Amino acid sequence: MVMLLGTVTVKVNEELKKKMSHVKINWSEYIREAIRRRIELEERKRAAEKLLEDIKARKHVVPNGFINKTIREMREGH
Repeated sequence: MVMLLGTVTVKVNEELKKKMSHVKINWSEYIREAIRRRIELEERKRAAEKLLEDIKARKHVVPNGFINKTIREMREGH
């Protein structure tokens, strides 16, 4: 599978650029990973917000007795 790559440019001041040159890491990979983590965090946040909205709108209903049954099973399992 061929993966096409886009370009993102990050500008930093000269002082920071100089300090970066003294740290021996792959800055491109570091930034890519930071972006991936942030996107994952934002996706999880959106999913949680959607779930809360659905719960408030009563789109998701907990069946009667489910909570008591679950607690009982947890207690018996210990």
